[in-house]
Amino acid sequence: MGNIEQAIHWGPRVGMAIVVLLGFWILAKGLSRLVTKSSIRLQRDAQLTSLIDRAVRITLIVFGVITALGTLGINVSALVAGLGLTGFALGFALKDTIANLLSGVLILLYQPFEIGDRIKISNFEGTVVSIDLRYTELKDQDRKILIPNSKMFTDPIVVLH
Repeated sequence: MGNIEQAIHWGPRVGMAIVVLLGFWILAKGLSRLVTKSSIRLQRDAQLTSLIDRAVRITLIVFGVITALGTLGINVSALVAGLGLTGFALGFALKDTIANLLSGVLILLYQPFEIGDRIKISNFEGTVVSIDLRYTELKDQDRKILIPNSKMFTDPIVVLH
């Protein structure tokens, strides 16, 4: 095949793949704005909004790349299967971290306690200084106590105010 024949063969496919990628990128930007506006209207935590925003953008871009590769004529079934197996392996290896992350999201979403509340959990008692996606930080006199969010979500908490 000559260069002109190759260009005629691949040109439309490459063009469509670029259009598909651009479409997914525009969709990701639009959904990102929607998530941000919704969180402002619902008065949700900035960290939670940032996490959801990044997850939406990354997911859509990954779907866009896979769809664009499929548009080029590349067999993406092995790639999708590999992503599934990789996700399973990472999920299993990082199960404690993922449990803390999801618990942090749920704590930020449901807000069973707020920054400034005095709480007691297990043998720990202190004032909530910060709530992030992995730990909740308590301060008791001169001690800084970091409690994993999965423990905060599963163990009973007494809010002393």
